[in-house]
Amino acid sequence: MDNPLFRRWCATVARAPRATALVDAATGKRWSRAALAAGAGEWAGAVAGELGGGTAHRRRVAMSVPNGAEWLRVFLGLLSRGAVPAPIDPTEPEEAQVATARALGATHLWREGRLHRLDAPRAPRVPAGECLVKVTSASTGAPRGLPATFGQMEADGRQVCRTMGIGAADANLAAIPFGYSYGLGNLVLPLLLQGTPSICLSSPLPHAVASDCRRFRPTVFPAVPPLLRALAASDLPPGALSSLRVVISAGSPLDPAVAAAFAARFGRRVHGFYGTSETGGISYDRDGAATLEGRSVGRPLRGVRVALGRAGRFTVRSAAVLGRGAFSPGDRAHLNAAGELVLRGRADRLVKVAGRRLDLAEVERALRALPGIRDAFAHQEPGTAGLAAAVVTTLSPIEIRRLLALRLAPWKIPGRLVALADFPTSARGKTDARRLRQLLAAPRTATSISTLRAERQMSAPR
Repeated sequence: MDNPLFRRWCATVARAPRATALVDAATGKRWSRAALAAGAGEWAGAVAGELGGGTAHRRRVAMSVPNGAEWLRVFLGLLSRGAVPAPIDPTEPEEAQVATARALGATHLWREGRLHRLDAPRAPRVPAGECLVKVTSASTGAPRGLPATFGQMEADGRQVCRTMGIGAADANLAAIPFGYSYGLGNLVLPLLLQGTPSICLSSPLPHAVASDCRRFRPTVFPAVPPLLRALAASDLPPGALSSLRVVISAGSPLDPAVAAAFAARFGRRVHGFYGTSETGGISYDRDGAATLEGRSVGRPLRGVRVALGRAGRFTVRSAAVLGRGAFSPGDRAHLNAAGELVLRGRADRLVKVAGRRLDLAEVERALRALPGIRDAFAHQEPGTAGLAAAVVTTLSPIEIRRLLALRLAPWKIPGRLVALADFPTSARGKTDARRLRQLLAAPRTATSISTLRAERQMSAPR
């Protein structure tokens, strides 16, 4: 075993072997640090022969497991053998999981309690120091592996915990998947590096969340906007989430109206958090005011530097950034007078309409500012000059266009509007832009506005 992350976990276990490391809220079962460590050793021993003897040194192994003790046993077991775990989405179909694992250069895939050998042509040589592989699909839907070193992962975990004030005495309510960048930084690394336990949510339904809080008293809740929206709109009493001292929202922007409704119902402000898979955490709203007002995504985390460039592009530098320590996200932004990062839309969302350049984010901001519109997504179909927009609204198309005319020039007003009950989301809690583009590209109906019900896809594995 030569993985520094596993050595750090062993030190965490040695400090307090009987301390709780994980709770399954659905069953009430608890695992101590020592029990998880023993389970990881048993798992590693059971699959040692299939992985090629007593070690799987510098070999990538994909793992498809929902949140829970098995996820941690497999992850830690792979680290203990010198393998490089690559957590992938367990909600994807089997064929997609196998394709993703092969694309990552994995030699094996663990899913549904079995280790499957992959008939990949030839696994790539894993660089020395590679600790794990983050898997991201970005906005394209195509899986991409992002190798990370121990130093980068440790820095992300430390920066998150120090900035948010998360310690070993806290307990995370685990609603987001462990294997996503957000889950790794806010759930897995705090456990491995300092012993912060996780309570795996029994269900994403509001009353189940309240029940889990009442029974197990979590103090930190890394969440996503759809879940916070459901909680804010619920009939839960004000004290239902009283154990929580920090509520975090990441994955996509949180509507300020949702932040206000959540604060009014539960007496807890939501703290916006922004980051990317390539950088880890970037900024955090420390007092919740910026999220409540919708003015920014907070100030850079401790240890993170943001340098502004041309046309709103910016570069993030920190010890957690993958690669050479610097990365420019696809978003555009500026720093306000308070030093907060204000996002201004995607850099790749500038389009031309009748020879004039337009930022689709401008159209979306104008739509969201209208009373009666909760969310908006603007799009220009490739090869056309026309604009289309999906909106979550109760307004009529005539009323939307009338109100938009007071804010936008006629050429900026979408020619087609599609009304949805809600926007589809991915398991990461992000708006599913690919699905929205498909809806906007669907054949036109006889009216200028279509009413479609989007299937909600938010997943919070146990």
